[in-house]
Amino acid sequence: MTPINLSKELRKQALDEIKKYFLEKREEEIGQLAAELLLDVMIEKVGAAIYNQGIRDAHTFMSEKIEDLYGLEK
Repeated sequence: MTPINLSKELRKQALDEIKKYFLEKREEEIGQLAAELLLDVMIEKVGAAIYNQGIRDAHTFMSEKIEDLYGLEK
């Protein structure tokens, strides 16, 4: 399977959110390296499942739209 890669901007945003979560919810400050390692593990362990759910959702959406097209037949 092709690895999941985030753009620089999206990766930075995710890292900022991880650090914010730890600070606000756990009252812990974590450093950049800890946030990067956590993000990498999350992507490795659940990234494919999230991606696959997106594919299933897109398939369902497109299937419904195709069915709508059949309704336009005369």
